[in-house]
Amino acid sequence: MSIYVGNLSYQVTEENLKGAFAEYGTVSRVQLPTDRETDRPRGFAFVEMETDTQEQAAIDALDGAEWMGRDLKVNKAKPREERSSSSRGSWGGGNARRNNNRY
Repeated sequence: MSIYVGNLSYQVTEENLKGAFAEYGTVSRVQLPTDRETDRPRGFAFVEMETDTQEQAAIDALDGAEWMGRDLKVNKAKPREERSSSSRGSWGGGNARRNNNRY
């Protein structure tokens, strides 16, 4: 299982996260997604720990805690949902035609 860590400072590094979560157990992996255009962190991360017990201890201790000037949002990560191919390009333009009736 993985932990979602949100509302992170844009100055955070993988090493910062490893250090913060290491207090609660062994950190197996840290993923810190970056913006494709700016290459800066996107404000969230995923942390994996060795056991579920360690992950729960970290969640209990760090959810809502202030860290690097931000109040963290820490919980179990939800599985990534697959995007359907039919929703691509559907940014609400379809309804405009229906609501454009002339009287």
